[in-house]
Amino acid sequence: MRILFMGTPEFARTALWEIQKAYPGEIVGVITRQDTPKNRGHIMTPPPVKTAALELSIPVYQPVNLKKENFADILQEMNPDIIVVVAYGKLLPPYVLEYPRFGCINIHGSILPKYRGAAPIQRAILAGEKEMGVTIIKMAEGLDTGDMYAKATMDSSTGNFEEIHDRLADLGGKLVVETMKKIFDGTAVAEPQDDALSTYASKIEKADRILDFSQPAEIIINKIRTFAPTPGAETKLPSGKVKITSAIRLDEAPEGEPGTVAALSAKGLGLLTVNTVDAKIKIERLIPEGKKEMSAGDFIRGRRITQTDRFE
Repeated sequence: MRILFMGTPEFARTALWEIQKAYPGEIVGVITRQDTPKNRGHIMTPPPVKTAALELSIPVYQPVNLKKENFADILQEMNPDIIVVVAYGKLLPPYVLEYPRFGCINIHGSILPKYRGAAPIQRAILAGEKEMGVTIIKMAEGLDTGDMYAKATMDSSTGNFEEIHDRLADLGGKLVVETMKKIFDGTAVAEPQDDALSTYASKIEKADRILDFSQPAEIIINKIRTFAPTPGAETKLPSGKVKITSAIRLDEAPEGEPGTVAALSAKGLGLLTVNTVDAKIKIERLIPEGKKEMSAGDFIRGRRITQTDRFE
């Protein structure tokens, strides 16, 4: 088989490795987004998929876009039997979707038809979903609307974004290989999505990261999980801005106004509990503005918080 892979971030990198293991030497090329400037030095940095492809000695192409004048010749040169798309970042035009004889398939990071769109994993964690998963779809012109070949689910009641992301990436990589085998031997069956059950996972904005302690504790914890370990859920103290990267809900009623410190101890890893509208949460790790991540104990010992302070 002649397999063309299209993807950009770490989530796609995992799938690329799985396909290479299952079909060594059959990936004819990798299409990914262009290098982007990173960090303070604005150093041009390749996408994770490009790095992986170069490690695997697979040709890499980074077209500015997929318009015919930029991509048609590349597509014809590679002449793929199937195109596997994982978080590439752009919609495929009809001439690309229609080119390979086995079509274009996509790993989407949700249990479709829920959470179509750009940020399915983050939106599902924010919503407190206890079960998450991946779906392999036969791509169509709509946004994540194609018929479904396969699904796989997992428990998502614990873990932060990074942990859940990595587990879903592993799940997707294995499932896409299983699905490809069925497509090639003619046993794959695609099931239409029920559009009436669809939801949209919109792009994450900076405002989504702001913590509001007048909300229930579960909502606050889910927001902290969603943005951990980076970029962090944000709040503010009299000593300055702070990002919270790890916290747990306590089965204790609040003993003060939302956002006020309920308990404070600098011993060991520290004890820092905060009132919400319906319970207390225990903050375990934080990132003060301009500093590295630290334990609650180190944060308290640095005198960045007192018993009278309030998270705004």
